[in-house]
Amino acid sequence: MKFSSIILALIFVSSIAFLPSIHAEPSVSIVMEKSTYKYCERLFYIIEVSEITGNPAIIHIRDESGKGSSAIPIEIANLQNPVPALFPFNEEQFALGKYFIDVEYADSKFTAEFELIDSENICIPESVRQFMIEWLLNDTPEKDLDGYLIDMIQKYVDPKLIDIPFEVNEENINMIKVPEWVKNISYWWIQGFITDNDFAQAVNFLIEKNHIAANNESENEI
Repeated sequence: MKFSSIILALIFVSSIAFLPSIHAEPSVSIVMEKSTYKYCERLFYIIEVSEITGNPAIIHIRDESGKGSSAIPIEIANLQNPVPALFPFNEEQFALGKYFIDVEYADSKFTAEFELIDSENICIPESVRQFMIEWLLNDTPEKDLDGYLIDMIQKYVDPKLIDIPFEVNEENINMIKVPEWVKNISYWWIQGFITDNDFAQAVNFLIEKNHIAANNESENEI
């Protein structure tokens, strides 16, 4: 009997040793920075995975009606992958209400949600942002875009946010100068390090102190 028990034990142990290994499928989830956003703020979330497969995660962002974006591939290089939005929410493109972020990764799916709520935030339009990028990248002295930048701000930014107290026209547009060091503030704003309101306050300060004016006598230094 004792010998039989030993044989059975050996068979049982051997069978365990040769059982196929159980491999869990990679999982995915989304960690939201916050659950509510306002206009002028940028969406930010983190995609967390249990395993790096070498394949991207695929996300879709949709509203309550089901209308959404096309598939957006997100590279998964780490177990935690931050996903910052390139542009802030604006009233022209995003209606108030709930939104959903659907993510699929290695046959695993997850949905997170956030809500865009009403606020008194006034945003700088995307067209101004795009022109400012061109202004920042311009390195051709013969192509002075300072006056055209101020013209864009005057035409498209709510005066409650940035007030240009002089008229920009064909006669003075090439005389308007923006101090070179202002580009640092513009870079911070473009990259999302400061808000629309912070940037607007900086521009209003420059105008108030006559560093930006409708003539070529504007100061270049504070």
